[in-house]
Amino acid sequence: MPDLPILGIAPVDGRTPLVFCWGVSSFFGWGVNGLNLALALADHPVFAPVAGQVFSMDDLVLDPLREARVIPVLTRSRDVWAALASTSEPVLEIEAPVLSGLGRDFAGAGEAAHGKRLRGNPQVGVAFLEEATLSPEGRARAREFALVVAGSAWNERVLRANGIHATTTVLQGIDTSLFHPAPRAGLLGADRFVVFSGGKLELRKGQDLALAAFRAFHRRHPEALLLTAWHSPWSDLMNDAVAHPGLVPPRATAEGTPDVIGWAVANGIPADSVIAIGPTPNIAMPHVLREADVALFPNRAEGGTNLVAMECMACGIPTILSANTGHLDLLRTPGVAIPLTRQGPVARAGLDTTDWGESDVEEAVEALETVWRDREAARAVGERSARFMAGMDWKRQTALLLRAIEPLLP
Repeated sequence: MPDLPILGIAPVDGRTPLVFCWGVSSFFGWGVNGLNLALALADHPVFAPVAGQVFSMDDLVLDPLREARVIPVLTRSRDVWAALASTSEPVLEIEAPVLSGLGRDFAGAGEAAHGKRLRGNPQVGVAFLEEATLSPEGRARAREFALVVAGSAWNERVLRANGIHATTTVLQGIDTSLFHPAPRAGLLGADRFVVFSGGKLELRKGQDLALAAFRAFHRRHPEALLLTAWHSPWSDLMNDAVAHPGLVPPRATAEGTPDVIGWAVANGIPADSVIAIGPTPNIAMPHVLREADVALFPNRAEGGTNLVAMECMACGIPTILSANTGHLDLLRTPGVAIPLTRQGPVARAGLDTTDWGESDVEEAVEALETVWRDREAARAVGERSARFMAGMDWKRQTALLLRAIEPLLP
């Protein structure tokens, strides 16, 4: 491999810079991951976090104490962004560990600010893959990494099946100072049975299955209320979000975002039985989640462990999970969630849906009925899930990530 131009980066207060190349935001999954990595490492004795991709404080909604920990990360990251902007070189070497966020077929691996790529020492990938097959080009890109950290045990198996053996699994964490059991505010009325569904609106997340299950459940229990957090920056994914037969597909609002209420009404659910929250910062989500009686995730596939589901579980909400892909890491501990075990095959043109699962809507309805019928048993599930998630805070999971890369450090 030819020598690359070197991007200089100085130690920070005697600490080694650790560059991570994915977003920092309060409003989407990778961004929440980046934010919490920055917070977890803010006062680390060895590593100083540096964001390889541009963000601003406008992307974040934080309390003043968290904000004070993020501002130094932003300040030191700006120096890297400025250096990348000043060079015409597409790829640069940097004498610091670089963590690269990896998605479908490892495309865009290591992308940093201004479309540039960084090659670190070591170069470590952090992968959340949703398809089980890498192309020859994808496998070649994967082999550029000294280690690929998989976001789920399923992802690690996928990587090994594709010949990528320098891999290990480290699950993402949750902020247990925010997501934990606490009294609900009762904002939705004491007579409502609230079903929460979250995640960006797309085929993989299975909101069509959640909608079909809620429709059947609501016919038996008119007091049921569907509380959705389906907004994301990628609204166009809604155009291919329906595979369940007999459902009308969603349409866009004038602003281009999914018309969730209109979609529910078009599929036979009364408008007053659905609440759709818009863009909501992660720091506010615990107050939303605690109003729910149950959370439903009939997702067809998860490269990771489904951050929103983990946050529901941490709040002590009885959580129904499809027993496939990344969800299996959560379901491996008996009794912490309610599994949807009847998983059929998923077929979709242009997608490798190996190991994906089509949840049975009737099983999902029965799971909702189980929670509705026996609130004490459901509460016990929530208590077990909260105890389980309390051991998966971001500090601990970030420490496991650092332990994984430690043998590679110069």
